Amino acid sequence: MTDASSRPATDPSSGSTSSDRPAPGPIPLGSAPRPADGADLAARIRAALADEIGGQVVGLDRASISAVLDGADVASADIDLSGVVVRLDGGADAAKRWHPEVVRREPGTLRRVRVDAHQLVAVDLPVDITAELEGLRFDWVEGSDGRVGIQPVEPTGARPVSGHARVAVDKAGLVATARGLLTVVLQQQGITLTGLDLDVVSQGPRAAALRIDAAIRKGMFLSARVQATAAVSIDADMVLAVRDVQLASGNPLVAALLGTVRGRVEAATRRDIDLAGRLPDGVRLADVRLEVGQQLVASARLA
Repeated sequence: MTDASSRPATDPSSGSTSSDRPAPGPIPLGSAPRPADGADLAARIRAALADEIGGQVVGLDRASISAVLDGADVASADIDLSGVVVRLDGGADAAKRWHPEVVRREPGTLRRVRVDAHQLVAVDLPVDITAELEGLRFDWVEGSDGRVGIQPVEPTGARPVSGHARVAVDKAGLVATARGLLTVVLQQQGITLTGLDLDVVSQGPRAAALRIDAAIRKGMFLSARVQATAAVSIDADMVLAVRDVQLASGNPLVAALLGTVRGRVEAATRRDIDLAGRLPDGVRLADVRLEVGQQLVASARLA
């Protein structure tokens, strides 16, 4: 490894400084020195995942993790999270995060990483995931405490990341999960959700119409149905827009209450989201697709 001061604070090819965006923190991978082979690295990745998110995950011990080292570079890493269950409770303790005094630093590149999950269960919702990225830069860092880890390095225009990702969920499962989450949220307001119907209809490769029909009850006397519709689209410049949001109810009292929030909803949805603009310069979003059928499938490709 090189001395900690050897990496420049700027990337000459991009003209940007490291202070433009907060640097991600290092991820500890056990005692120094750094892993000697792929099997050692895979074991350390598994231990790091268990330490970081173990309280939120069940079945991580069944995950398949393999890696191939080539000097300071990771030639490939394959992670299969099929069968893993992610929960909302638990979480990482910020006080336990690693904040080392870095005494040595060595640049490396993760040439290819692939993550699969066929399927992973997230908050009771089965999710099918395939993602592959190439050209991820990082630094091996060694702390004065004798531990070693990796610190991601933000990609730049001259050193971009390429790859693709696909996420698919069953539409019926998505409705069930939405019902469960909404039930909890409304209960905190003293409202009982007695029914929910959610539908997504494709309007093209990057557009969809949403429709929600919910039945609610508050106390002994107030019950009503609430309808919400909206159109969601992503244009060729990768800008996400939500339009034509409508809120309605056949109950006059509930309709009046919806009228008080309609202005805030409209103001919020007028602010489009530039998906490409929110990414670092070296992450170029080339295309996003949405397929709607029995499954909702979102896919993205990096240039």
